[in-house]
Order: sequence, then structure tokens, then C-alpha cells
Amino acid sequence: MIEIKSISKTFHQKKQSFKALDQVSLSVEKEDIVGIIGFSGAGKSTLIRTVNLLERPDEGQIIINGRDFTKLSSKQLAGERKKIGMIFQHFNLLSSRTVFNNIALPLELDHVSKDEIHQKVNELLKIVGLEDKANDYPRSLSGGQKQRVAIARALANDPYLLLCDEATSALDPATTQSILQLLRDINQRLGITILLITHEMEVIKAVCNHVAVIDKGKLLAKGTLSEIISDKENPVIRQFINSDIMTIPQELNKKLQKEPQDGLFPLIEIELNENISVEKLLSTLYDQYKIPYRLLKADVEYLGNSNFGKLLLQLQGGTEENQKAIYYFNQNKIQNTIKGYA
Repeated sequence: MIEIKSISKTFHQKKQSFKALDQVSLSVEKEDIVGIIGFSGAGKSTLIRTVNLLERPDEGQIIINGRDFTKLSSKQLAGERKKIGMIFQHFNLLSSRTVFNNIALPLELDHVSKDEIHQKVNELLKIVGLEDKANDYPRSLSGGQKQRVAIARALANDPYLLLCDEATSALDPATTQSILQLLRDINQRLGITILLITHEMEVIKAVCNHVAVIDKGKLLAKGTLSEIISDKENPVIRQFINSDIMTIPQELNKKLQKEPQDGLFPLIEIELNENISVEKLLSTLYDQYKIPYRLLKADVEYLGNSNFGKLLLQLQGGTEENQKAIYYFNQNKIQNTIKGYA
């Protein structure tokens, strides 16, 4: 459906130039949900704004449904943009208009009849769960409700594509999850393709089928979430998937020693990969190597048939037994770090 082909974009300020995008190529299939993740300044917003040519690339092609947007006239492009909805981090609602009239705005600009507008807006209010807020003004709404209005407005012209520019960044975690669920429902119910950008891996995990990683204007990786997480060699990807620090319980941290001593046992942080399950790892330690252990913490997620995350273990065998466990981790390419001894 969407073919982004070798696009580049450079911004010029005074005597300085900044290359925001550098030969980026990406394909998005019809009815897919694709997330583009990257740190601030990576080029995410520029990339998503090139899709509907709010930012015109210096070179490359944007092909949607077989049409090269970079070759369209202004009039043709305006017509295509009506079928591409866009939602933003800060909602962009008109404070002087009610919820109903904010949603109706694109239809009014398109000279749709009042009866059709009334029917369409009421349908959209039902989809986003705001039937009882039709006559309210934005100032009386919560952040999540404002974003629901923005989503309804973006759906007014029956788009085939929805672009989301950090749509949940201004929301609390619970509201973020409700908005992401709404986007997934819209994708499944209406068959709308969704392309979103974010700097939060939790957003990607919650809603996206495919993901692309961008850094310093370059596309580093693309694929399914499982494929991306499996790429442990890329330092940028590692920062996203290892962002959560596994803290040591306070009572152990107080007496933690950096060097091994008699009577102390190693605390080991283990980073799981898709090749071994938590159950298999722990049973191997106890059943095969006969090493007693304490499972202090676990942060594990299952993606398809694979699990990812971290464990904090205290091995409680003898010195030689514990070394066998570490050898086993290394042989099976299970990343492990001794955090200290207690």
C-alpha cells in the first residue's frame, strides 16, 4: 500500500545544514499497524510528515496505492490528503467549538450536507465512546477524551490511512492503553492502515504488528517485533529493549559485596532471548546441574512463542557449581551479569 523509496530530507538554518532523513526506504502493507520508533531528533516526525507531503522530501518517492505523491499537482495532492487522517500529540482541537463541531469541521470544509454531517459525527462519537460529550467544549475534557475527539475528527473523511505523531506522549499510562486499544479496534473494525511514531517501546508492544527503528535519519532495522527484539547487536535497539533497570531488593543491596567471599552467593542478572524459555532455564539449573537458587525478580514478556525480558537470580550452590551455571549461560548465548555477592 505504502512504498517509501530512498527519501532524504535536509533542513537548512542560517549557515548550518541538518540531514533529518538519509535514504530511508519502508513498505507498509494494507490494514497493517506499523510503528516507527526512535529517540528525540532521530527523524521520526519528519518521516511521517513526508508520507502526506507535509514535508516534501529532497529526493525519493512516496508511492501510495500506486500513485507517486511527489509527482502530484497541488490540487491532486489536496484530494489525496483528505483520505489520510492524522492525529498529533497535542490534539489541536478548536477551543471555540464543541466536540460535535470539532469532529464535523473536515466535513464542513468538504461541503457535506448538514444531514450527512449529523449522521457521520454521531457514528464517530459512538466509535470513540463519547456520545455523551457531543455538546461539551474541549476545556472540560480530559487528555484522553481530547485525543478521542482528535481521532474521530481524523476519521471523518473515511480515510484509508491514519498517521499518528506521538499520539499518546501527553497521556498517562492508563489513558495511553485505552487510546492504543481504540486504535487497534479502529484498525480491525474499519480496516484502516495505521502508521505511528513513538519513542516508547511499550506503545510498540501494545499495538504494532511491525516496527521500524530510526536513528540519526537512517532506518536501522525493520520487521516484526520479535525480529527487532532479537537483534541484540544493534546498540540503539538494545537501549530500547533494555531501558528498564532491574533493581536489587533493598535488603540485599545493603549487604552486597563486589568481590566473592566465603558464605556469599552471586546475584546474576540474566537477559532472556527467544531461544530458551524461563521454565527451561530454571529447570536446567535445578534438575540438570543440581544448583539451588533464589528467583529474586522477573520481568518477562511473551511475543508469539518467544519470551524476552530479565531475571535476577541468586545462585546458592558451591563455587564450582555456580561456575557451571555461568558456563551454561555463556554456552547458550544467554547474556548474564554478576551484580555482586550476598
